Amino acid sequence: MLRRLLISTLELVAVLFLVSLGVFLLLSLVPGDPAVALLGEGRTPQEYEAMREQLGLNQPLLSRYGDWLGGVLTGDLGTSLVPPQTEVLDRILSALPVSLELAVLGLVMALVIALPLAMWSAYHQGGRADRVISAATFGLLSMPSFLLGIVLIAVLVNALGIFPRNEWVRLGDGIGGNLQHAFLPALTIALMEAAMFTRILRNDLVTTLNEDYILAARARGMSPLRIMVSDALRPSSFSLVTILGLSIGRLVGSTVIVEYLFALPGMGKLVIDAANQGNYPVVQGAVLVIALIYVASNRLIDGSYGYLDPRTRRARA
Repeated sequence: MLRRLLISTLELVAVLFLVSLGVFLLLSLVPGDPAVALLGEGRTPQEYEAMREQLGLNQPLLSRYGDWLGGVLTGDLGTSLVPPQTEVLDRILSALPVSLELAVLGLVMALVIALPLAMWSAYHQGGRADRVISAATFGLLSMPSFLLGIVLIAVLVNALGIFPRNEWVRLGDGIGGNLQHAFLPALTIALMEAAMFTRILRNDLVTTLNEDYILAARARGMSPLRIMVSDALRPSSFSLVTILGLSIGRLVGSTVIVEYLFALPGMGKLVIDAANQGNYPVVQGAVLVIALIYVASNRLIDGSYGYLDPRTRRARA
């Protein structure tokens, strides 16, 4: 156990190092001058040169990366180049809860939708219910997220007025108001994820239901619901749990379209705005935090395999 923990930690550190180095090198190739972004147009060449000197932009590339990495190791992600010139970590800590809440709430809603649909579809394999569910999930998977979001806004906000218009209430300002504003963007994410979860879990359940121990349980007269929930669901969840772990890290940084549609101040919007402004310290810090969440969530998912199927624990032993 200690050896596996040490290897996992080393792998996590190596991945984060490569991600930080790759992002730093890529941003160094992006056209634009942070000194101009910070001071604005119309300044003298001497003023721009003084600002570059102050920011350390005249130093060699690897030296700048070493300075930035040293700050990261002490918890200092740098300072924003674009006014207001606040700490990068403060900006990330302001945007991260929004994206985390949106991702977690969307995934919970997706599981609530996907689990019964997948079990119902697998149990009625080849029947009318299976065909209807398959057609609906394929239709959702083929629909772009921005189109789904626009449809939900047009129907539930503009036409019916069930949900408020583009606003955001933080969780600390009231759970009721927060959920009222978070439900619709989370539903946009949930419908797309639920379609994928349903397809994956349904296929694994169909395979599991043909196993000998499931046939024996049926022969003993166990109810279909008990067989599905207690015997078939857990060993069929490997692929679903893996995709779920990937989705947590992916959604934290990739919900840009949803955040723009619903005017949410999350990580996706933070990264896009910073990239457009040439605010490279914010981009570097945000990508590093997203990578950390992505890798950590996958490590947690990897550790859950032993619970889902004890055979994996025996295989590792």
